[in-house]
Amino acid sequence: MSPIPASALAPITESSIPGLVLGYRGKVRDVYDLGDRLLIVATDRLSAFDVVLPTAIPGKGWILTQLSNFWFEQTAQLLPNHLLSTSVADVVRDAETARLLEGRAVVTRKAEPLRIEAVVRGYLAGGGWSEYQRTGRVSGVALPPGLRESDRLPEPIFTPSTKAPKGQHDEPISFDEAAAIIGGARAEAVRDASLRLYRFAAERAAERGLLLADTKFEFGLVGDDLIFIDEALTPDSSRYWDAAEWAPGRSQPSFDKQIVRDWLLDSGWDKQPPGPELPPEVAQRTADRYYEAFRRLTGRDG
Repeated sequence: MSPIPASALAPITESSIPGLVLGYRGKVRDVYDLGDRLLIVATDRLSAFDVVLPTAIPGKGWILTQLSNFWFEQTAQLLPNHLLSTSVADVVRDAETARLLEGRAVVTRKAEPLRIEAVVRGYLAGGGWSEYQRTGRVSGVALPPGLRESDRLPEPIFTPSTKAPKGQHDEPISFDEAAAIIGGARAEAVRDASLRLYRFAAERAAERGLLLADTKFEFGLVGDDLIFIDEALTPDSSRYWDAAEWAPGRSQPSFDKQIVRDWLLDSGWDKQPPGPELPPEVAQRTADRYYEAFRRLTGRDG
């Protein structure tokens, strides 16, 4: 039995809340400014190759929100986060809208987002693998020779990236380049927090039979205090592998939108907007992968 309520399976690609003004629409999340707080709604949108596709992924917004809430609760002792409330009834006055958003929206603290992406890699995959093949390094971090694709690294490494404007790609940068953007002391604090969060989450995921290959964290400032913001260790921001199927020397099946990326690559699409509609079976298989990650990580079967 799925724990996803029926209301969360009604696809939402764009939210509209009576009485509230949309402040920002990202690739997946819609953000409403409540003055001293934010209301963040996770829609069922999916982006691939930096293009938002027209096809909704059933239940995706609910899963992303619930999984983030799970990790924010689990990691609160490691670093404060932005989460204030998982109920929207006190800020969304229209009862039917509140019902549809319940479980996929949260009320958060306001923070000033840092101008870098904080990426931690525990395994050699994706862009890290490509860079290692060219240079023997990842974001300026020298790695041992002879590593294979998907190999576990001797230690997790902090590999920051730029936070690119909408429609552009984030680019990997070195620690020194990150320090030039946000300041040396702040960069050290972000690196330490990122590695601490990664190690904690990787250990918990391993207990559930999953490997956390890499993940991206977002941090912000409330005054001078660093807090964990945006989303937490979801399949949209993290690469999870099945530990039982892990086999270094090749790419690994992951619990994310790889099914969609593979279909798009085979479709002949030129990666320019607008993106194509996805076949229903591709959307459903992708939803199933998101749900399987949620189920295994949280232990919630119904």
